[in-house]
Amino acid sequence: MPIKYVPFVPEPIEGQAVLGNFNRILKYKGSGDVSATLQRGMPLYEMEKQETVGENADGNMVIRGECISACAYLKEQGVQVDLVYIDPPFASGADYAKKVYIRRNPKLAETIAQAEQELDIEELKAFEEKMYGDVWDKEKYLNWMYENLMAIKSVMSETASIYVHLDWHICHYIKILLDEIFGEQNFRNEIVWSYTGGVAPKRDFSKKHDVIYRYVNSDNFIYNPVYEEYSETTIKRYDKIDENGRKYKVTYFEGRENRSYMKEGKELDDVWVISKSSDQSLDAAFSYATQKPERLLSYILQASSNKDMLVADFFGGSGVTAAVANKLGRRFIHCDIGLNSIQTARDRLAADGAEFDVLEIKDGVQLYRNPVQTMDKIKSLIPGLKNDDSLDSFWEGAISDSKFGTVPVYVPNLMDSSSKLLDKVMMNRIIHQAIPELDNDIKKVIVYYIDITDENELRQFIKEDDSTTIEIELRDLKTVLDDVIIGDYAEFHTEETYDTLFGGYAVTIDKFISDRVLSKINEFNQKAFLIPSSKKTYKPIRISEEGLELIEFLSADCTSGNGEWHSDAEIKIDPKGYVIADGNKTKEFWDGCIRCEKKPIRIKVRNICGDETIWSVK
Repeated sequence: MPIKYVPFVPEPIEGQAVLGNFNRILKYKGSGDVSATLQRGMPLYEMEKQETVGENADGNMVIRGECISACAYLKEQGVQVDLVYIDPPFASGADYAKKVYIRRNPKLAETIAQAEQELDIEELKAFEEKMYGDVWDKEKYLNWMYENLMAIKSVMSETASIYVHLDWHICHYIKILLDEIFGEQNFRNEIVWSYTGGVAPKRDFSKKHDVIYRYVNSDNFIYNPVYEEYSETTIKRYDKIDENGRKYKVTYFEGRENRSYMKEGKELDDVWVISKSSDQSLDAAFSYATQKPERLLSYILQASSNKDMLVADFFGGSGVTAAVANKLGRRFIHCDIGLNSIQTARDRLAADGAEFDVLEIKDGVQLYRNPVQTMDKIKSLIPGLKNDDSLDSFWEGAISDSKFGTVPVYVPNLMDSSSKLLDKVMMNRIIHQAIPELDNDIKKVIVYYIDITDENELRQFIKEDDSTTIEIELRDLKTVLDDVIIGDYAEFHTEETYDTLFGGYAVTIDKFISDRVLSKINEFNQKAFLIPSSKKTYKPIRISEEGLELIEFLSADCTSGNGEWHSDAEIKIDPKGYVIADGNKTKEFWDGCIRCEKKPIRIKVRNICGDETIWSVK
């Protein structure tokens, strides 16, 4: 349940194009043709600090939670953002997956050839895990984006700019929303990011660009010219140097010598030709399905912010925006709902020496690794739930009941904050819009919720509304999730050592079991067995008895036994099995230990799918 609701910014700017059907229009019983738009505001939840990396005097944040809830927190704290870049879902209809690599078993490391031996990463054992599904009903997507953009605007400073990264699927609709929210006069650029790669279609021109809309919040905005580096050929033309050390080239016109001095580079226009793999931001250790090149973000940050200004990315993904902000001397906020995003960004920033807080919005639901996996899990946990093509998309499916027959089931969409809270507004929609669309033989519906305003009040609201005879049963979705959470299991021992490099203590992991990861591997093996490939022989993924191949990251806290995490030592095992120790890449295989100078009080272990578990060290 939210602590309270924080108001949005005022109504959209007058005189702009308005997609009015994306507002929530609610018709109450007895209101005739009168309709009202309820503006509850942004839900403000409790925020919990998970970890502080470094001193963090600048107040940098890595936030796990939804954009709207993060904006509610920032607005409540009086935080104003100077630049926003967002790369939201594109409503592309695609599912995005993360390739999960099985690490090497350190118990067998000695039998592997020299550590310097390079292995083709594609030869490693791996399976894919769905991260999120970019599958939306167009109207729901636009309503969701409308709320997000309104929330973002409410925390932007007067001089702030926003860059919205999209592609052909939905950009023309979002342009109208941006005009409505920020004003047509505040539109500055449609930037075209042109790239190479991909498969050329047979009957169409190849799609080789995204668009980035740039809007400002007022006439008093920040803009700094950005220059691309000259090519080597161009630089060679400036082959003269004057008495002040400036390079120039000489041209002749009507017998007269003219000097042309070399500038910083070619001033950037609105077409940016940047390869998707043009820099080091695609490091396999920090890989992410939708991450963008650092050069792209560097252009944006240089153009619309100055040093020490605050840059925010509310769909942060791999953390490239925050990483570039840190390198350019800006403060940053990284926000994303997915746990994989938070872990990838956290590790990337820590490796870069950034200082920041890791925060989590306590929105009342266990989201597992990401919303799409949770939605898939929910569907499998509701007894008897099955798809029913005869039902409207509002209903997740139906169950068969011996007394009531077919019973439609509503499940809130974790990607849409507006559906998480069950209140009179949502119940009114269910009673007066969703239920009337059902067949006449439906006698009962089940409505799951994550948050609820007041259950007794809602039951009374349902009772007093006599427009339907269909029974409405309310169920708490959290009880479904809480009953099936199975944590990872580890056996380990601690010993005092006298290592001159690492210090005096080592925690050795003897055994590690993750039911969640093993179930994913079993699912992958079954599919691979049923759908064999003609190109290569099927080889199932097998895990050793020790299970150490399932570990990706370890951290030791030598400071505190509870509460906020203090990472006094940490190691990450990259996909090839090499150790990244406290952000420093090595060519050493992991040996099953984490070492630290002081005696560890507790350890944190992250499995290869992203689940983290903390154990006390005796």
